[in-house]
Amino acid sequence: MTARSVRRTARTTGLVAVAAAAALSVAAVSAHASTSASSGAHRTGVPVTAAGKSSPERTQKLPDGSTAEIYRLGSQDYRVKIVDKGSVLATLDTNGHDAGLDANDMFIVLTLGGEVHAWMGGGHQGPGTFKVAGGWTVKVAKLGELRYRARIIGHDGVAATIETKDQHDVGLDANGVYIVLSAGGVLSAHE
Repeated sequence: MTARSVRRTARTTGLVAVAAAAALSVAAVSAHASTSASSGAHRTGVPVTAAGKSSPERTQKLPDGSTAEIYRLGSQDYRVKIVDKGSVLATLDTNGHDAGLDANDMFIVLTLGGEVHAWMGGGHQGPGTFKVAGGWTVKVAKLGELRYRARIIGHDGVAATIETKDQHDVGLDANGVYIVLSAGGVLSAHE
């Protein structure tokens, strides 16, 4: 092998490595985008600039100091990106129903109307029956590994049922009482 072919082989190997790294980066961002569009809540570490270039409709400070960036995607279709120090920590999508998230004991509900409600603490570990804000009684049942169902019961019986699925938390606006059920069975409610 001549010195010239060694240089050409090294240069070609370097270019192949750079192209492979670029392809993996594009695949990771594309996978994040398609995952965010398909389910309710996600935890990510994608920088804000890579997660999307459109501007939020508005922003809101959250109890832990992070910021909720609220995007309107359509009629009763909203996305919230939880951002801290330039990184997207989680994404919530309404997808036809309210969304919820337990973010290390900070609970967040995104309503179909694009309202964000967040609070700290107040979690109850399910399964069990709990009296929560607004006079609701909530029965939490374990359905399987990281799968729970909460029946929200009022004076007239069961008013709503929410269920975690695909290891994602869920949330609900129950007439001005915001309820989150985590995939780990933690339930919290706030007025």
